[in-house]
Amino acid sequence: MEISYRKLTEDDLDVFIKMRIIQLREEGATEDIDLVPALKDYYHRHLSDGTFVSWLAMDGDKIIGTSGMSFVEKPPYFSCPTGRLGLLSSMFTDPEYRRMGIAKELLGRVVEEARAYGCGAVQITASDMGVKLYTSFGFKHNGNFMQYNL
Repeated sequence: MEISYRKLTEDDLDVFIKMRIIQLREEGATEDIDLVPALKDYYHRHLSDGTFVSWLAMDGDKIIGTSGMSFVEKPPYFSCPTGRLGLLSSMFTDPEYRRMGIAKELLGRVVEEARAYGCGAVQITASDMGVKLYTSFGFKHNGNFMQYNL
């Protein structure tokens, strides 16, 4: 087994989306809706305009790990004077390949993408499984995060 890394392309989207849905289910999502069309639309638009980037871990031709970073901008504030934020998502490693450092490598690569984009911070809503990885990487808990569903 020789693991390599490369960026996501449009040709990878069908497999990437399947893995994203597996990830969401593994994290406890139980909703019964077809997300595939919305995910395809999102990734097509944001890959093409540069506001989404993903690194993949590969074992030969097989995608075994995914990452994603969406770039958003909001009014600058003191802890993020650029106003640019990276929103981390789609962190998933095939269960057969876990505990091998793949997620850490993918995380490092998308964090560097955020730095290159000019982001002042990276945010994530972490799953229970991911908290240890993100904490060891240097992420800090922010108890102020709240969400209002529309």
